[in-house]
Amino acid sequence: MAHPRVLDRAELPVDTVQLARFLIGKMLVRMLAEGVAGGRIVETEGYDIGDPAGHAYRGMTPRNRALFLERGHAYVYLAYGSSFMLNVSSEMSGVGAGVLIRAIEPTDGIGIMERNRGTERVRDLARGPGRLSAALGIDRRLDGIDLCRAGPLWLGSDGQASDEIGQSKRIGITRAADRLLRFYVRGNWFVSGPQALNG
Repeated sequence: MAHPRVLDRAELPVDTVQLARFLIGKMLVRMLAEGVAGGRIVETEGYDIGDPAGHAYRGMTPRNRALFLERGHAYVYLAYGSSFMLNVSSEMSGVGAGVLIRAIEPTDGIGIMERNRGTERVRDLARGPGRLSAALGIDRRLDGIDLCRAGPLWLGSDGQASDEIGQSKRIGITRAADRLLRFYVRGNWFVSGPQALNG
C-alpha cells in the first residue's frame, strides 16, 4: 500500500457524525513488534453528544475519560467481558462523544492479523469491532493515546477517496437504535453486520 501519512487533528471534523463519515476510507495503522498491521476503515458508528447509547451519557468516569479528550484520541473499552472496542474521541476537549471503528479492510500485516486472530479467513480478520481489536492487538493499554501522531496506533490517509458511502441504523444497540449513525463502504466485503444493511 502507498505509505499513508498521519492525519493532522485539524483535518478531523469536530462534529461526531461528520467525523464518523470522514473516517471511512482512512487508514488505521498499528505498529507491533512483529511489524506493521492495519487497513482501510470501511465501517464506523457515531455516538454523539447526549447520546443515550454512548458511554459518555452519564458523564466522565475514570473508565471513559478518553472519550472527553480532544478529537482524535483512542478510547478503548472491554465489551461483554471479552472483546476490546476501539473508538476515536470527537468534539472539543471536555465533551464526551466518539466514533466506534467497526471494521477495516486489511491491507498490511495480514500474517500478523491471522496469527492474532487464529484464523486465515482474511474476510473475517477485522470485520466487526471485537475482531478488529483482536487482529491488531488493541487493548486498554492504548486507551487515551493520540491517534494523530505516529506511534503504536494512528490514523492515516493514503490520498485515496472512499467508494460510495452508505448510512444506516447502528448495530446491536437498544437505546436510540433508530438513528442513522452507521457509515460504511457500500458493497465492501469487509463490512460487518446484516447483509440487508450493507447494500
